[in-house]
Amino acid sequence: MPAAMYDRLFTNALAELKKPRSLALCALFTALHIVLNQFTIPVSAYLEIGFDFLALMAAGYLCGPWMAGLTGAAADVLGYLLRPNGPYFPGFTLSAVLMGILYGLWLYRKPVRLGRVLLAQLSNVLVFNFFLTPLWLHIMYGQAFAVLTGMRLLKNLLQFPISATLALLLLRACDSAQKSFRNRS
Repeated sequence: MPAAMYDRLFTNALAELKKPRSLALCALFTALHIVLNQFTIPVSAYLEIGFDFLALMAAGYLCGPWMAGLTGAAADVLGYLLRPNGPYFPGFTLSAVLMGILYGLWLYRKPVRLGRVLLAQLSNVLVFNFFLTPLWLHIMYGQAFAVLTGMRLLKNLLQFPISATLALLLLRACDSAQKSFRNRS
């Protein structure tokens, strides 16, 4: 992607911070993230299956990387206050911000395509599930990094197709709703 396209992407994404529609959408996505987080399935003390990432993905697609990053921060902090799961650790808040930004970079103002959704989800799995989350857990609890990463391998192999399918369906619904909204305006 040429530098001019990145400049335009970042400029457009920054403009979303001033739009009441984007602020309202991200408040709704924050609430949705918190609700979806309540329905995680614990697999072990260090591993859970959840679908709260869908809210950040939708925020990244509709509102851009900066708004999705802010949504991630708000959802992480508020979610922890509502349902603390161990001690608060700012690394998880950083991960939530970066995840929103990552989804925004992959998806904002881009057509919904299976390949793009798969790459966005794969990036999420590699960066967060296999690197940052095990790193944060290692720092917090002293568990071996390799053990924490290995535990996630099977879970992510099983969850990836389900997550990618749900993400594709969600983004297609968001795209359809966005087109419908534009046609009425």
